[in-house]
Amino acid sequence: MSDEPDFRIDGFEPADTDSEYAEQRFQSGDLTVLAEHHTTPNRSHSFIVAHDRSVTWGIPGEPQVAAFAVVRDLSTNTFTIESAYHATVSFAQNWLIERGCPSERISRVGEGFMKPADYVTDRVEKQIRTSGTQYEVLDTDSTDYDPCETWTLARDSYAAQAPIRVFLEEGSFDTHTYTMREGAFADEGAARRWLDDRSGPLPEPPEYRDYAAAMRARAALNRSARSSAIPTAGFLITSTAPSANTAQHPSPRRPM
Repeated sequence: MSDEPDFRIDGFEPADTDSEYAEQRFQSGDLTVLAEHHTTPNRSHSFIVAHDRSVTWGIPGEPQVAAFAVVRDLSTNTFTIESAYHATVSFAQNWLIERGCPSERISRVGEGFMKPADYVTDRVEKQIRTSGTQYEVLDTDSTDYDPCETWTLARDSYAAQAPIRVFLEEGSFDTHTYTMREGAFADEGAARRWLDDRSGPLPEPPEYRDYAAAMRARAALNRSARSSAIPTAGFLITSTAPSANTAQHPSPRRPM
C-alpha cells in the first residue's frame, strides 16, 4: 500500500467536469492512503480511503476521511471519480461497499495507523461497514488534537426504539489505539444535548440489552445442559433446579 493514492488514470481522460475537477483537486499530495482496492485483471475500478491532511487547516470539525470510487472505461479510455468525506473510516468503507467494493477488500487499514483498542470497537465498526443504507448521517464533528475525538450523528432506519444514534470514536496517542461506541437517543435534540454537556455515560441502544439478555439465557441453558449430564453416585442427573438463593450475575461484557 502506497502513502499517496494512485487513481491509475494515466492515459485516461475525464469523462465529465466533476471527474476533471476531482483529478486536479486530489493530486496535491495532501492525501494519505488508509485502505484501497483495485480490481484485477481488467483494472476497471479502484476504491480508496484516505486521510486528507489539508482539512486540518480548514473549518474546525470538518470530516477528514475521504472515500474515492474510480471507474475506468477501457473502451473509451475515460474515467469518472466519485468522492465523499466522512468523519470515520468505517463510514467511508460503507460508502465504498455500497458502490461495489468487496467488504473484505477495503476493511483492512494499513500499518502505522491507530488500531482498534478492543472487541467492542471491532464489532461496532463492522456493523457500520456492512449496514448498507441503514444509517442516515445527520452531522459529524472531528477533533485531531489530544484528546482526539470524532462523532457521527445518524438516524437508524431499522431501530424500533431510540432511532437517533451517536457513534463516538476516541483516540489515544499514548497507546496508538482508539475506541468506537454507539449511543441511542429518542430524538435529535436529546442527542445534541448529550454531545454538548456529556452529563452522563453514552446511553446504550435498547437492542444491546435485548442481545445481552438473550446471551445470558443461552448461557443458562448451556449450563443446565452440562449439569444434566453429570453422573452422581452411579446415577445420571436428568434435571437440576437452581436454588432460590442463587444469585444471577450477568456478564460484564457489553454485547457488541
